[in-house]
Amino acid sequence: MPYVVAAPSGYCAGVRRAMETAFAAAREAREKGIPCYSLGELIHNPEAVNALKEAGVMPVRGPGDAEKGGIILLRSHGVAPETEKKCWDLGLDVRDCTCESVKRLHQTVRQAGLDGLPVILVGDRNHPEVQGTAGWKMGPCHIVGSMEDARALPPMDAALAVSQTTFPMAAWEEIIGLLKEKIPHLKIQCTICPATQNRQKAAQALAKKADAMVIVGGRNSANTRKLYELCAALCPRTCLVERAEEIPPHFADIHTEYIGIAAGASTPDWSFKEVVTHMNDMEHIDQEVQEPVAAEAEGQALTMDDVDKTLVRIRTGQTVTGTVVQITDDEVCVNIGYKSDGLIKRADLVDRDVNLGDEIEVEVVKVNDGEGNVLLSQRNIVNRKAWEALMEKYEKGEYIDAVGKEAVKGGLLASVEGGVRAFVPASQLAQRYVEKIGQFVGQPMKLKIIDVDKQKKRIVASRKQVIEEESAARKAAAWAKLEEGAVVKGIVRRFADFGAFVDLDGVDGLIHVTDLAWSRVGHPSEVLQINQEVEVKILSLDPERERIQLGYKQLQPKPWDNIEEKYPVGSVIERPVVRIRPFGAFIALEPGVDGLVHISQVALTRVAKVEDVLTVGQNVRVKVLAVDPEAKRISLSIREVLADEAMEENGEQMEIPGEDAPAAEEAPVEAAPAEEAPETPAE
Repeated sequence: MPYVVAAPSGYCAGVRRAMETAFAAAREAREKGIPCYSLGELIHNPEAVNALKEAGVMPVRGPGDAEKGGIILLRSHGVAPETEKKCWDLGLDVRDCTCESVKRLHQTVRQAGLDGLPVILVGDRNHPEVQGTAGWKMGPCHIVGSMEDARALPPMDAALAVSQTTFPMAAWEEIIGLLKEKIPHLKIQCTICPATQNRQKAAQALAKKADAMVIVGGRNSANTRKLYELCAALCPRTCLVERAEEIPPHFADIHTEYIGIAAGASTPDWSFKEVVTHMNDMEHIDQEVQEPVAAEAEGQALTMDDVDKTLVRIRTGQTVTGTVVQITDDEVCVNIGYKSDGLIKRADLVDRDVNLGDEIEVEVVKVNDGEGNVLLSQRNIVNRKAWEALMEKYEKGEYIDAVGKEAVKGGLLASVEGGVRAFVPASQLAQRYVEKIGQFVGQPMKLKIIDVDKQKKRIVASRKQVIEEESAARKAAAWAKLEEGAVVKGIVRRFADFGAFVDLDGVDGLIHVTDLAWSRVGHPSEVLQINQEVEVKILSLDPERERIQLGYKQLQPKPWDNIEEKYPVGSVIERPVVRIRPFGAFIALEPGVDGLVHISQVALTRVAKVEDVLTVGQNVRVKVLAVDPEAKRISLSIREVLADEAMEENGEQMEIPGEDAPAAEEAPVEAAPAEEAPETPAE
C-alpha cells in the first residue's frame, strides 16, 4: 500500500518569511560584527531553532538579556507593545518577524479596547501568541481556552470574540456557540489563519482513510500539536515526531498499510523531507507517493522527487487558482497547492480589495526566485486577457474605450481597456488639424485600432476614423427618417447671410432667409438664435448632393389670415410710415402686412409730394378704407381721420377743400406686402 503526503504541509507563508528575515539578519550581523538575538524562540520547532543558532541567532528570554547595539528579532507569535518599546529603549536594532495574521489580531484587540468593548480571546493562555496579544488590550481581556473557561466568564452585555490564529476551528465554533447564549450583544471575528485551517482540513481528510499517520513538527508548536490531536481523533495510530529517527521501528507495516504524513506550519522543509526519506529507507520495494486524492498505485521507487510530486507541479507562465492566506503592506501570499506558497507584489495585484480566504487567479512568474519563493502576478493574466480582447475587437473592427494619458512627439498616448497603451498619431486625432494635442489628456474617447505589432504588443489607433464612421452612420440613419413635407425638430447650429443651418439629428438642413418669416428678414439672427430648438418643414430633399431645404415660416401663422377681422373697414389705428413713394405712403400694420395711404388721402388739401407732409418713421393715425385679402391690399386714409377730428371739434361736418380731387371712397388705392410694393399708383 502507498504512503501519502498531505498537501499543504510544512512552512506557511508567515513562518517562511520570519525564517528568511532571521537568516538575513544573521548574515548582516556577521558582516557588521554584532550579535543577533531572537526574543524567545522565533518559531516553535527545535530543528529550525537549532538551524538559526548555527547561523548566529541566539534566543534570549527578555530584552535585558541582549547586548546593546545588537539585532533582535521579534518572534512570529508577536509580543506586547511594551516589550517592543523596551527593546528600542535599550538601543537594540528591532526586526519584526510577527506573522501578518497575528498583527491583524493585535490591531483588532487594540481597537476593541478603544471602542470600550471587552475582548474575549479564545486560545491557550500559556501560548506566547496569546500572551503577546493580551498585551495589546486597552480594556478588559478574558482568555478562554475551553468550554469551562467560557462558562466561568462574568456576566457582560457586549463583547468582541477573537481567536488565537492556530486555534482548532471545531473548538472555536463550540465555544462561540456557548458565548452567543451568554452575551446578548456578542461581536464575533474569526481570526484563525486560513493556512492553519487548510493544513488541518487536508490532514483530517487523509487521516480518515489512513491506517497510520505521522505528524512532523515541534512538540511545543501549537499548530503541530492541534494537527496531531485532530488526526489522532480520526486515526488512533497517529504519532508525533520532531525528527525522522523518532518514528517507532514497528510503528506500521509500510509494505501493506496506507500511511499518511502531515507537517505543521512551523515544520522546516528539511525535517519533513527527512521523514519521507527515512520511511523510504525502511522500504525496499517500489512504492509511490501521491496526493490524498490521487489514485493508488504501486511498483515505483520513492525518492525525494516523489515528495515534490505530492504537491502541484507548476511552470513559469502557468495560470493557477489559489487562496489568499496572508496579506502584508507590500505583498499578498497565495496558497496554490505547491510546496511553497506564492507571493504577489502589490504592483502586480489588480484586485486591491482582496481579503483572506479569497480565491484568485494568478500567473506563475518564477517558480523559484533564488530564495525558494514562488513569484506570482495577477496583472499578467489581466494584461493577457485584455490583449486577447483587444485583438478580437481589432479583427472585428470594433471600437475600444480609451483615456488620453500623455502628449508625445507626433501624437497622443492613450490608456485603453485593460491598461494597454495605444499610440494615436496627430493626424488621426480629429477630422481637422489639431494644434494642441495636450487638450486630449485626461479625456475619454473611442478609438479604432488601425495597426498592431503583436510581438512588441504595440497598438496604433485612430479617433478620426471613429468620428467619421459614427458621423456617416448618423447621417445614414437620419436620411432614412427624412421625408419631404414632414415636420421635424432640429437645433439651430450656425448662421449665414443667406439663411440658418439646422442640425436634424446628424445632418444639416438650410432654412433660406426667405423661408424664415412672412415679412422681409435682413439676417437670420432677427428671427432665430444659435442652439435654439425649432420645428421646421422639409421642403425638398436632395440625397445625392446631401442638401435639405427647410421652411420655418411655413409653420408660423400667415399675416393675411383673418386680416378683415383684425382691421375692419372704418377702424382707426396708429402706425409708422415705412416707405414713401410718388403715389403715396406705406404704413406698417404688422410684420408682413403694410397698408397704402394714397397721395390723395395724406392731407385735407391736395399735395404735390407726399414728402411735403410725411416722413419715414413718423407715427400717423389712419382709417381703414378697404381690405382685399385675396389681392393682399389694404387702403388707408389720413385725410378721413383729420376730417373726423375737425368735425368733432367744430360740432359740424367740415367742408373738405380740393373738390377736384377724387373722394377717398372712390379713389383707386392699394396696399401690398412690404417686400413687393407697387412703384406706381393705380389710376
